[in-house]
Amino acid sequence: MLFPVGNEVPETQLPSFLPVALERAGPGGRRGLLRREVGQRLPWAQRGAVPSGGPCLPCPTSIWGAKPGNLIDEAPPAMDSAARDKTQPALPTGLEWPEQERAEQLARGAALKWASGIFYRPEQLARLGQYRNREVQRTCSLEARIKSVVQSYLEGVKTGVWQLAQALEAVQGAREALGQARGLLRDMAEAAQTLEPLREQVVEHKQLQALSQLLPRLRAVPAAVAHTQTLIDAQRLLEAYVSLRELEQLQEETCVPLGGLELPVFEGLGPLAEALGQAVEAAAGAAGQLARENPALLVAAVRVAEVDAGCTTSLEQAPRDWRQRCLRALQQGLERVHFGTSLQPGPGELAKWLEALRVALPAELAMAEALVAPCCPPHYKVVQLWAHTLHGGLRRCLQQLLEGPELEEADTFTLLHWVLHVYQGPEMMGSLELGPEADVSDLEPLLTLENIEQLEATFVAKVQAKVAQWLQKALDGEVVEWGREQEPDTDLSGFYHSPLPAIVLQILEENIRVTRIVSVSLEQRVHGMALSELSAFLRSFTDALIRFSRDHLRGEAVVPHYVPYLLATLNHQLALSSSVSVLQPKWVVPGVLAPVEAELDKLQKRICRLVLEALLAELQPLFAALPSRRWLSSPELLDDVCKRTARFCQNFQHVRNPAVQLLLVEAERTVVLQYLSALMQGRLVCRGADERTQAAERMQHDAAQLQELFLGLGLEESVQCVPVLLALKELLNLRDPTLLGLEVAGLRQQFPDVRCEDGPGREETQERLGGANAPVTPQRGSRLRPPGPARRRVPRAAPGRTQLSAGRPAALAPSWSPSTFQPRANTCTLAGLLLPLRVLCLTPDCPQNKVTSPYA
Repeated sequence: MLFPVGNEVPETQLPSFLPVALERAGPGGRRGLLRREVGQRLPWAQRGAVPSGGPCLPCPTSIWGAKPGNLIDEAPPAMDSAARDKTQPALPTGLEWPEQERAEQLARGAALKWASGIFYRPEQLARLGQYRNREVQRTCSLEARIKSVVQSYLEGVKTGVWQLAQALEAVQGAREALGQARGLLRDMAEAAQTLEPLREQVVEHKQLQALSQLLPRLRAVPAAVAHTQTLIDAQRLLEAYVSLRELEQLQEETCVPLGGLELPVFEGLGPLAEALGQAVEAAAGAAGQLARENPALLVAAVRVAEVDAGCTTSLEQAPRDWRQRCLRALQQGLERVHFGTSLQPGPGELAKWLEALRVALPAELAMAEALVAPCCPPHYKVVQLWAHTLHGGLRRCLQQLLEGPELEEADTFTLLHWVLHVYQGPEMMGSLELGPEADVSDLEPLLTLENIEQLEATFVAKVQAKVAQWLQKALDGEVVEWGREQEPDTDLSGFYHSPLPAIVLQILEENIRVTRIVSVSLEQRVHGMALSELSAFLRSFTDALIRFSRDHLRGEAVVPHYVPYLLATLNHQLALSSSVSVLQPKWVVPGVLAPVEAELDKLQKRICRLVLEALLAELQPLFAALPSRRWLSSPELLDDVCKRTARFCQNFQHVRNPAVQLLLVEAERTVVLQYLSALMQGRLVCRGADERTQAAERMQHDAAQLQELFLGLGLEESVQCVPVLLALKELLNLRDPTLLGLEVAGLRQQFPDVRCEDGPGREETQERLGGANAPVTPQRGSRLRPPGPARRRVPRAAPGRTQLSAGRPAALAPSWSPSTFQPRANTCTLAGLLLPLRVLCLTPDCPQNKVTSPYA
């Protein structure tokens, strides 16, 4: 819309050149109005935007050149010129649009375009007068509308100016009234200052009036305070509290009229209240004793605390909180009775102290439930308070105990067992006689996991030191027994016997069994410690045997019964091996005892070696005369060997199976190998086939004699090594050297554990034999000997070490040079016939021999 008031005229009825024409014809004010009409056709006018600094509605005088009186019929009352100048707003003068020139250009262009279109033909100029009349009418209509708008605007402005004038007059009147009120207030303040002494006198008069009324009661305050203190001293707590409350109420009544002023007469109420609170605390701290002896005093103390908790006062005083003080006194008194400093256990007294607690704590809880709980309100939860207080005090006491000096192993074991089993067991906190309020399972444990692990480690370390000491003492006593003048003790079955294995196993098994009642973790620790100490003991036992044998062999400490005590130690090893399973609980993983079993096997091997060394020491002088002419002609030499072997092996009857069979097998193997070693020395020279046949018969006789000897000792024929002598006898009876290879192959088939190395010696031997009736003999000095540093005599080995190569049958290895053999007519040595057997070994896993060795 072009105008907000008056008749509405569509924009399409106005020709585009009209604004330009009006602008040219009218004065400056009319030009501004036309600019507004033209501006509405601009793009920014259609968007409803008005440029900043746009034209304002001009004064009618500037538009029409006439006075306002010609346009306005009625106006508000006339005002003087000065007031009119002040109230009439200033109007803007000749502000220009920023796009005025562009608007003018557009208007002219539009007018020219319209005119050129209308008057393009000459005949159309005839209607120029009609167009002029029409535009005049339109101009008059536009002017009428403008007059109407300006008149309405002027009426609003006049009304606003009049209202502003009225408001100004009202404001000035209010200002004058406020000034008068301010003066009145100033006068009243001065009057109030003159009345201040009177007001003070009124207040003093009221205070004196109140004091005069309370004076009789105030005079009785000192006596009431003294009387209340007397009641407190006499433990008449309820009466003392009533008296105290009366005094405090009197103090409140006095302080209100006095404006909070405290009188000196009430200065003793604070200490009096504190004395009563201490009396309540003392009664609560001795709740257990009072519940049995004087429950009325306990009830009075609790009632005083509860009543005081519900009282309020208008005085600005700190809350006494006697209820919490009463509860703290109950807890502190309970802890002081059972866990006071004077009651802490000393060294070695922990077990007695824990036993006393085991009896006292359940009795205390039962007393609290039966006697103390009825004296207290239900919300005190006396039984639960008692249980939690005892638990917390005991926990702190145990923590202090652990922070002190390290406990002994007995105290450590007692503490662990008491905490893990007795405390929560049916004898104490888990008793069925106690109600659910006494349950402490949800509280913090007495000992943390770190405390338990520390105690277990301490216990195991101390027990390990003592076990090692006990085992060492037992071993020292056994070593002393080895040097006695009499043979080892025997049991009812005739076997060598000693209490050492039983003592060792009893020490270890009892320590494991005792810890089983504490916890699985402690049992595992002690079990591992026991196995470790048993392995260490077995190593110490082996070292003691080695020193015992070394001293005996060197002659430093000759033992009359050396071999019997060695056999007795073998029985000890068997006893330990058969009984070590008692140290293996059900939860132990299989294979845990493997290190101990390995140490036992090493000990058995060491003992067997020492026994075989003693046998070798007796037989080597006898085998030094084999073979010889005397050996060919008489069996006396081997008879001596058999007699001494039989006498040596008689002690085997005191050894338990299967160790006795093991000793017989190794003894028979040792004798056979020593016999073969003597034959390999080459000390006997056979001058012909007859002597070889005689030597073969002697070997057959010796084999039968040795076989009969060990059969008599109890060794089965199937596990003997004597058949190898019979096989070698066949080699001595060999007439045709070309058949030597076949005989060796047969020997291999009969004894699969025989290793035969073919070499140049076999061919050279066949060449030097020269045929069936042309045997050869090696040059003097040629020998076949077992491995070792000496040829004729096996040196004495160190204790526990033999020439048998860790229990394996000795290899009969030839030591010869082919260039040393010189043929001789009708002569040969036994070693020469046995040269094809470069290496002879009897292994323990041979299926024909069926020999079992402890060293395999």
